[in-house]
Amino acid sequence: MALSKAIAARQVEQMNHVDTPMQAYQQAMQARQTAEHWLAGFETALSSEDAAQLTALFHQECHWRDILTFTWDLSSAEGRDNVTTGLAAAQAQTAAAQFHLPEGRKPPRQVTRLGRDSIEAIFEFKTSVGSGSGIVRLSPGDDGVIKAWHLSTTLEEIDGHGEMTGDNRPTGSAYSRNFGGDNWEDIREKAVAYDDHEPTVLVIGGAQAGLSIAARLNQLGINTLVVEQWPRIGDSWRKRYHSLALHNSIHLNHLPYMDFPPTWPKYIPKGMLGNWFEFYADAMEINCWTDTEFVSSTWDEASKSWTATVKRGDGTKRVVRPKHLVFANGVSSYPYIPDLPGLDDFKGEIIHSEGFDSGAGWEGKQALIIGTGSSANDIALDLHSFGVNTTMIQRGSTTVVSIDPSARLNEAIWDEGPPLADCDLIVASTTPALMVEGYKQGAQRMLELDKDMIAGLKNIGFKFDIGEDETGHQMKYFRRGGGYNLDAGSSDLMIKGEIGLLQYENIEHFTAEGVLLKDGSTVPADLIVMATGYFPQKELINRGLGEEIADKIGPVWGLGEDGELNNMFRRTPQEGLWFIAGGLAQCRINSKYMALQIKAMELGLLAPL
Repeated sequence: MALSKAIAARQVEQMNHVDTPMQAYQQAMQARQTAEHWLAGFETALSSEDAAQLTALFHQECHWRDILTFTWDLSSAEGRDNVTTGLAAAQAQTAAAQFHLPEGRKPPRQVTRLGRDSIEAIFEFKTSVGSGSGIVRLSPGDDGVIKAWHLSTTLEEIDGHGEMTGDNRPTGSAYSRNFGGDNWEDIREKAVAYDDHEPTVLVIGGAQAGLSIAARLNQLGINTLVVEQWPRIGDSWRKRYHSLALHNSIHLNHLPYMDFPPTWPKYIPKGMLGNWFEFYADAMEINCWTDTEFVSSTWDEASKSWTATVKRGDGTKRVVRPKHLVFANGVSSYPYIPDLPGLDDFKGEIIHSEGFDSGAGWEGKQALIIGTGSSANDIALDLHSFGVNTTMIQRGSTTVVSIDPSARLNEAIWDEGPPLADCDLIVASTTPALMVEGYKQGAQRMLELDKDMIAGLKNIGFKFDIGEDETGHQMKYFRRGGGYNLDAGSSDLMIKGEIGLLQYENIEHFTAEGVLLKDGSTVPADLIVMATGYFPQKELINRGLGEEIADKIGPVWGLGEDGELNNMFRRTPQEGLWFIAGGLAQCRINSKYMALQIKAMELGLLAPL
């Protein structure tokens, strides 16, 4: 059911010519007709379970991103043969059907994605277990026929187990006007105490990752307990350095179900964010034990559950037996302080960046910061603002990107205007290969926008790079969780000489007074800030679950052979063990799919790896 060449040619001709409201209307109708025609042909071909019939609908070079629908995993395929074979092979079990353009979502439209002029359409469908949505991007082939170069299929809901929101919200009958019985506060107090029941899921960490997955699980009816080592939810942000604010803008950073107030600033300060997290946990009825440290846990194969020990703020220990253990405590684990020659001889104060609060009290002193990532640069700005003579020590090459305008390029999808759910679906639809391609193009644009800053940094001897494959800071984040600076102004101060720059290779060793350079001179210091990063998550697993499980699951975070983040948001080789981390948008998006997998396992629809 390929679209006729005449219609396709007319579509191409109109693609970039919209001068009047009538032309815009005609283009929108044409885009809708094209998308509907392709979806009808796709459903017919898919129902045949024959890859050959699907072939005519896809470009030779095409991409498919599947989230739980056909594969019960986060997976991707590249190339027409791989895409059509994968779809056809899984259709018998998936039974995907009823593909249609839904009302109330962004209608099909003309877009340019990765340099390709395309018709982009959001669609919905049904499967044997639930309902889903997806993205298709269409463009003419060499033969003039409209074909798909990108398809995504995403499971959104399991039949009979939808999120308890909107029309499916709880009635409140258990406590509303329950005269003589428990009211809402009584029920919440008993739920949080866990005196007579066990949590199905234990979440370790109460920041954006832990709150997102707990909120999602709650709405799927899965009993979830969050343990947070800080005294209050939000302290993991409140207790960070004094001047911290988010480096990306508010419109992409909402948590599930609750947007930030429209009155809030574009870049949210840490205190506002911490307070919101605390409010969010209460409003979303998330069971939280604060001032509680996760100590250790062991897996019981017979009962298919964990025996987890946590330490409460009063020193007592409590054992809980969840079926699922979720680590939601960030990309990294424990602060890492490298063994640097002579550092033990230093007589001043040494602080890891995690423990740095403010430059107040250091006025007129000398500070060295080891590292040139985002935290190091923000701390340098803070120290400088308090009149501290500050020098940064660079150990390795760093990618530097201005927060605005360059880093804002990565927010383009959310700037286009569709509802948040549609933007999230578009972002989730990206395959690893397309992500790399997109970041390469974005990095080149960033180089143009930041060329003066980059030239200035290079002129003072700063070691600058744009990533191992010219993909910029985002792929560094996914691959190693650091190695870049989202610049808030420190680069300009370095270029002007107001913040010093010292290359580690020029240091002979640290001394009691500071550092001795290889040329025989000394750089004095009263304070050394170690912005040297953290141990990887494996160290946390080693200490909490043991080396056997740590070795069994392998690396956490970083990109695997399939291009996906290792062991993140999906089943791991250890049954009942899950990981979620990342920025607010990343946690909001992926918490939905992770919660669906846990729900599917509880329903017996999904088996362990």
